[in-house]
Amino acid sequence: MDLHPVDAMDAMDAVHAVRRMAPVGGTADGGACAPLGGGARDGHDPITLVGLVLETASGLRKVLTPGLECEVGVGGQSFEILVRLGRSPLGRLRMSDLAAQTTLTPSGLTRAVDRLVEVGLVEREVCPSDRRGAFARLTDLGLRRVREALCRHERDVAHLLEGVLDDAEQAELVSLLRRLRDQVHPHASLVSDPEAATR
Repeated sequence: MDLHPVDAMDAMDAVHAVRRMAPVGGTADGGACAPLGGGARDGHDPITLVGLVLETASGLRKVLTPGLECEVGVGGQSFEILVRLGRSPLGRLRMSDLAAQTTLTPSGLTRAVDRLVEVGLVEREVCPSDRRGAFARLTDLGLRRVREALCRHERDVAHLLEGVLDDAEQAELVSLLRRLRDQVHPHASLVSDPEAATR
């Protein structure tokens, strides 16, 4: 699942925080680093790279989230949970895998799933191979809402990318971002027991 949540500080604050991690003119281990004023070093500017990723993610969230919330009735991490379930076999995932994929704490995930259960979009199932475990599963209503929301989402994204990135550039960007995502969030597509998801 290629979702990439960035629930953090403002993008520029994040860039400034990264810059403050090392002393001016050097890194913590004594190596050289770029001055706080920015600028590439031999064409290599990782601070700008990270800043652009954060700013882009923040901008995409602002542009795309309102339409999704309108379609499905929930937003933020609740919508992310619905999408991850919708793109999983049988529309369900172990709660432990869902927590790892979303970076939510177990208690945070429990609260989010509780809210989705209350509005009839998700139900809990006992894991047949581990009575202590549990699945979160989309209800029929939840599946319909996710499908409707993703249809709108696809239209909105296509409109946003039109004239900005061609198909080849999009494919290349997906490959690069997946590599970066896997580095910073290696459990983003974790399914600990694929067979259990299909039983």
